[in-house]
Amino acid sequence: MHGTRKVLKVVGAAVVALAVMVTAAAAQSRTSGPFTGVKANTGKVTLSTSGKSQVLTLSEDFKAPDAPDPHWQVVDSRGRVYLLQKLTVKGLVGDKMNRSITLPAYISDVAKVQFWCAYAEVLLGEASFSGSNSTH
Repeated sequence: MHGTRKVLKVVGAAVVALAVMVTAAAAQSRTSGPFTGVKANTGKVTLSTSGKSQVLTLSEDFKAPDAPDPHWQVVDSRGRVYLLQKLTVKGLVGDKMNRSITLPAYISDVAKVQFWCAYAEVLLGEASFSGSNSTH
């Protein structure tokens, strides 16, 4: 009986260790350098990957650029540019900032995150990612 308990404890510990490793491998994130630009020049952005989903999240110190129509824009490692959703949405009870977005599946990697003014067609600022991933 004691031998069976020891085996079950070892198996249980191995299962827990495996679950921790799988979770760490599945949920990876990278944080960019600071935003720089004429209007978007505060904060950073974090790219989190969990399974097949990639999510961009702005840091708490990010301030929305003072522009009429700022949009999220992503540049991949090949230089392809993807114009995404609006950063701010005007509502009846004040403005809402989309501080986090899930990237479409067709975007395979992210080299830079930019904010683009769709009205004036001008780059407001950008933040770049280094080549290495870090797991949190």
